[in-house]
This record gives sequence, C-alpha cells and structure tokens, in this order.
Amino acid sequence: MELKDYVRILHKSWILILASVLFGIAAAAGAAIATTPTYIASTQLYVSVQAADGAATGELLQGTSFARQAVVSYVDVVNSAIVLDEVITELNLDLTAAELAETITSASPLNSVLIDVSVTNSDPQLAAQIANSVGQNFSKIVVNQLEKPNGETVSPVKIATIQPAIMPTAPASPNVPLNIALGLLVGLAVGLGLAVLRSVLDTRIHALHDIELVTDSPMLGGITNDPEARLRPLVVHSDPKNPRAESFRALRTNLQFVNIEGGPRSFVVTSSVPGEGKSTTSANLAIALAETGARVALIDGDLRLPRVAEYMGVEGGVGLTDVLIGRAELADVLQKWGKNKLFVLPSGRVPPNPSELLGSAAMVRTLAALTSEFDIVVIDAPPLLLVTDAAVLSKLCGGAIMVVASGRTKRNELASAVKALERAGSRLVGVVITMLPTKGPDSYGYGQYSYGAALEETKTAAAAPPARAGFRKARRRTA
Repeated sequence: MELKDYVRILHKSWILILASVLFGIAAAAGAAIATTPTYIASTQLYVSVQAADGAATGELLQGTSFARQAVVSYVDVVNSAIVLDEVITELNLDLTAAELAETITSASPLNSVLIDVSVTNSDPQLAAQIANSVGQNFSKIVVNQLEKPNGETVSPVKIATIQPAIMPTAPASPNVPLNIALGLLVGLAVGLGLAVLRSVLDTRIHALHDIELVTDSPMLGGITNDPEARLRPLVVHSDPKNPRAESFRALRTNLQFVNIEGGPRSFVVTSSVPGEGKSTTSANLAIALAETGARVALIDGDLRLPRVAEYMGVEGGVGLTDVLIGRAELADVLQKWGKNKLFVLPSGRVPPNPSELLGSAAMVRTLAALTSEFDIVVIDAPPLLLVTDAAVLSKLCGGAIMVVASGRTKRNELASAVKALERAGSRLVGVVITMLPTKGPDSYGYGQYSYGAALEETKTAAAAPPARAGFRKARRRTA
C-alpha cells in the first residue's frame, strides 16, 4: 500500500477512527473514575557509622565504606516482620506484616548511604503516618538490636531521618491525564487497525484504483449516483444540466477517442452481475452520442430480461428476435426516438434460445446492416457471469464496454468477467463505473461541479412520448 492508499483509508473511515478514539477516551476516563485513588508518602533515611574521637582518616573511610555496604542489606530489613510488627502495634493497624509489606517499597541509590521508603495507601494521612513509623522503628531495630555490639551500650551505626513523610495532597493513582492520553492512543491505534483491516477485507470496487488492480483497460468514465435514477433513467434527456447527465457526456467524449483499429464502431455494453446499471448506461450513452448529430442505433440485446423498450418508452412487442427468425424486416422494427438521429431496436419477444440466436448468421447479417447505416451501434447485453450472450455478441462487435457499480461489484467478479471476454476472443474497450458517490474519497469530479443558477432554476421537463418512424435506407452523411 502507498501513502495515498492510507490517506484514502483515513478519509473513508474517519468516522470509525473517531468513534474508536472517543471510545478509548471514555473507557480510560471511566476506569479512572471507578478506580479508588491511592496516595504515596515517602521518607528518607541516612545511615552512618560513628568513629571514635580523634580517629584517623582511614578509620573514617572504613566507616563510610561499611555504611554503603550495610545499606544494601538494610533495604531488605525495612519490609521485614520485625520492623512491621512494631509499626502495626504502634498505629493499631488491622493488617498482617505480609499485607503491610505489599504497600511499602524501599530502595537505596547506587553508591550512597541513603534509604528511600515509600508507602502507598488510599488514606493520605495514614500513608504518611506509616512511612514515618517505618522509618523510626527501622532505626530502633537496626541500632538497638541488629547492630549493637555485645557488652557495649552504644551502637556505632546511626540512622537518622533526613526527610520525614508529609501527607500527600494529590493522588498518585489514577493519573487521569495520563490515562486519557493512553486511552486516546489505544483508541487511535485500534481505529486505524480496524480501518486498514476493513479496507483489506473489502473486495468491492469503489473507484479507479480498485479497477487498476484487476485490468489494464482504460477508464472511460464515471457515472455519479442519483437516488432518483429509477424515476428518471434517461437523465441526459430529462435533465440535461444534471451532473449525472454530464457524466454520460464525458463517457461519450472518451468513447469517441477509442481506437477501434478500423473495425465497426459497434459496442456491447455489459456487466459482470445484474443491477450495475448497464441498461441505463446504454440508453443514456446512445442519447448523448445522438446529441452530436451522429446516427446512432440502440439495440436491446438482452433477450432474457429486456429493459431498453421500457426505459425508452417504445413498443417492445416486436424487435430483434423477430428479425433474427425472419418474421420481420429490420426496417420495420427500428423505431426513431426523439428529435436526433437515434433509432431503437427493442428485443422483441423472449426466445427459448437467446445464445443461439445472438450467435447465429442472421445476427451477423443484422449487425452488418446496422453498422453500414449507422455511425455508432450500442448494444445492451446481459451480464457476463450469468450467461454467454454478451461474450457471443462482443465477438461480433468492435468491442465491449464493462459497467461496474461502485460499492457493489467485487473485484473477483470483474476479474471473472474480463476473463470471459478474453476466452471469447473479444476486446474490452474500457470500463465505466456507475453509482459513484458525489462526496468522499471515491467521489467523481462532476459531483463537485457547480452549474450555478441554471441547475437550480432550470429543470427540463420529462420528454413527451417520442415520435416513431420506420427505418430509412439513408447512406452515411458526407461532409
């Protein structure tokens, strides 16, 4: 993954990341509130060895060296039962020596004669009292018992309290700011992990970068999502200033620059699975192409679940199937649509053998007749992964246009559809992404384009039922 991929993940999953961060902060704050505050009181002791009056410098150094060595052992004496039992008796604590030892820590800095004693307790005053009592009783035990020479009244070891414990004013735990900071970092890490995992496990196609992982075929265009697409499928005709209509015009422009290597300019529009918008794409593309003055034929090649006649508002009872079985002439079933040079050939009645009809010699002759009379032929075909109709048709045409629905089509489905075209020996002209969001990391450019007051004030009314006419045997226009 590149840096831009991580930026896209952050852009796409920022709500998930923010929710994880807020949850981490809330969990840390809740834990801090539920935790009983504890306080730490500390005292510091100084250990020394007294030398006789008039002692030489060597004796003083020996005493200091002895004190440093003895401190190491004295640290363990602080938590011993002999000391803590005295503390328990003095303060009347309801604890055992072992339980009290768990709340006391002692340490000595390296190469020093100091002993630091710390006591942790939920009562700050009691913590200070225990620390001071430990220091005093430790001193008495060591001086009067452990280090007192036999037959002598005074021990050479002296332990003095140089820093008595005072009652702490702020709890040592929980550290609310630190807990919240840790909760934020943990929540952020979890959120980022979930976002990356979500992106890795999501095999759906969302934008161009997902298509590039499957095929090297060019991206012909992106069609923005419109919640009202079912109500007005022919947006290029019914609302020409809509950003979605402009998306189809961009597709038209890109398609006009596709090199067909001298072959017929006939295209099969298909998809990998149903529901990706291939029929509406075929119809709107045909209308956009006809707007340029080109003679365009829109063929409903989906003989299983035809939609073109319904979208275009033409009679679909007689059409392509009747021509292929010789029941009708091509000129009789072609229907002129709108004011431009657009003709529609419905599918006709649903036959029992669609694949055989579409791959027949009659279909070859029909396509030859259409491509000789029209500048561009657009054929709406069934999905590739369900039936072989589109693969059969694409081999007879100049190429296939693959329609992919953003957020619906999976990469493995697109890969399988591309392989189906390759096995059929046909050419994938390019890919069109439909249902692109107008906002977010996968948005399409036209969704951000502003048409000013015209877009808000001018809404083209739905077209009246288009006029119909027979197929005229006109030759190509010559400039």
